[in-house]
Amino acid sequence: MEAKSSKIIVFGAGGRVGRAAVAEARRRGHEVTAAGRTEGNVTDPAAVARLAVGHDAAIVAVYDPGAPPGEFFPAVARALAEGLPAAGVKRLVSVGLASVLPTASGDLLTDTPGYPQEWREFYVGHGAGTEALRAAAPEALDWAVLSPAGDFDHEGEPSGRYVLAPAAADSRITYGDFARALLDQAEFPTLHRTHAGVSAA
Repeated sequence: MEAKSSKIIVFGAGGRVGRAAVAEARRRGHEVTAAGRTEGNVTDPAAVARLAVGHDAAIVAVYDPGAPPGEFFPAVARALAEGLPAAGVKRLVSVGLASVLPTASGDLLTDTPGYPQEWREFYVGHGAGTEALRAAAPEALDWAVLSPAGDFDHEGEPSGRYVLAPAAADSRITYGDFARALLDQAEFPTLHRTHAGVSAA
């Protein structure tokens, strides 16, 4: 199925995931607004609405290394939940974290034996952001959170294929293939109000 050309805004367009999402959206013929840190405060609903007005979908891949994760990610979620509907945006695809994604056994990846814990504050903050989005997003905003099922493959070449998968520490996906998953969910939503993992096919 081929999507009609849409207007898509990518928040966090300066990072690796954001750049890959912008490139994939443009490859598909969409009109793209690449919003980085200088364009507006993504924790401010008014700034989100101002940037997003006139767009059909939003992709969000933001991170602020200077902000406490437990405050930053929930603040972003609440701003998106308010600002995007105010701008008339109906679809949000946000980038999550595998650490707070359930494994095949049902345990969160971060709670499995041997998983590194030195970044646990970051993991928990990301999870809190998803829960804040779940609590704050109105029915008018159809959202999904996608994350690598494990981590990114920083060296591999995109294959053009991916699968939805539970969290697994050894799972990998390239930035290009992950961007395909983001754009697929922006164009033809199959995931609704949930967090899912993506792995190489």
